Amino acid sequence: MSSQDIINKTIVFVKETLADAEGGHDWFHIERVYKNSLLIAKTESVDDFVVALGALLHDIADSKFYNGDETIGPKIAREFLFKLNVDSKTIEHVVKIIENISFKSSLASNSVNKFKSIELDVVQDADRLDAIGAIGIARCFNYGGFKNRALYNPEIAPNLNMTKEEYKTATAPTINHFYEKLLLLKDKMNTNTGKQIAQERHTYMLGFLDQFYSEWQGKK
Repeated sequence: MSSQDIINKTIVFVKETLADAEGGHDWFHIERVYKNSLLIAKTESVDDFVVALGALLHDIADSKFYNGDETIGPKIAREFLFKLNVDSKTIEHVVKIIENISFKSSLASNSVNKFKSIELDVVQDADRLDAIGAIGIARCFNYGGFKNRALYNPEIAPNLNMTKEEYKTATAPTINHFYEKLLLLKDKMNTNTGKQIAQERHTYMLGFLDQFYSEWQGKK
């Protein structure tokens, strides 16, 4: 089976698996990350096959929808790729990408010792780009509504020094998430292409917040 055949089968598998997923973590999120990964990969020396599979499978079972269990996604991905007879080295690389891609992983006390690869850098940048800008704002409020969180509460300040566990269990208003994650992503990008795209999306979010507060305070 060719690499493209495996990618095509993976696309079908992901579409079917995420058919009923929450709107910010559905197939369309995966598709955007996949496309951004391919875009960034053009400027980096990477294994395109690993990047493609890592992007397509990175959220196959997001732990936030599985009671925080971070082992399910890697397990599903490994079993799926094994059935397609993907070589073991590629499978393990893809699994490592899934295990280390999330923002909360960077909050772990042992994050310094986490797995690193240029393929992870590319897919991670693509995933982070989908968390900022216009789409990032839409996804943020979509998930906040899904969790029935307040839009904003001036009396609840953002927690700027969260541990990984605090991040996983946070229930703060949606606007707080901008300060606790989204506005931090620009400076966490790995690749030059990712940094360039992130800058524009970051600026867009700042403009949105200015407008939000003006409307909240009755100034506009």
